This record gives sequence, C-alpha cells and structure tokens, in this order.
Amino acid sequence: MEFMNNLLPIILYILLIILIAIMIVLAIRLIKTVEKVDKVVDDVNTKLHKLDGLFDLVDKAADIVSLLTDKFVTATMNGITSLFKKRKKKSKKEKEKSEDE
Repeated sequence: MEFMNNLLPIILYILLIILIAIMIVLAIRLIKTVEKVDKVVDDVNTKLHKLDGLFDLVDKAADIVSLLTDKFVTATMNGITSLFKKRKKKSKKEKEKSEDE
C-alpha cells in the first residue's frame, strides 16, 4: 500500500507533464494556423480592393439601365393611359350627342 501511495503521485505528475507538453504543441500549431489564415484574409482583402473600381462601374451601369427602363415604362404607360382617356372622352361625347337628339 505504501508503494502505491508513492507511485500514484509520480504517475499523475508524469501524465500532467505530458498533457502540458501536448497543450503547448497544440497552442503553437494553433498560432501558426491563425497566422496563415491572417495572410489569406489579407490577400483576399487586397484583391477585393483592386476590384472595387470594377464593382463601382457595374453598379453605375446597373443604375443607368434601371433609370432608362423606368423612363421607358413610364412613357409607355402614359401613352396607353392617354389612349384610353381619349376613347372615354369620345364615348362620353357620343353619348351626350345621342341623348341630345
């Protein structure tokens, strides 16, 4: 029993030292991985900044196309509306003429 009381703490200390060493190695690997991810993110940010001008150009072109189509639709709707108003006015005038006679 005395032997076990002396041996168990030694085994626990050895396991604790091994666990701490493994944790240190994992922490170092984690730091290296984070640095690699940082480099990749920086590269992506650099490439995105280079494409900002292109995205602005596409955005402006889309705005211009949207504006032109809106004006075309508005003009078409106004033309159709005016045709129906003219027909309604003509039909009202014809009804008034037929009622007067």
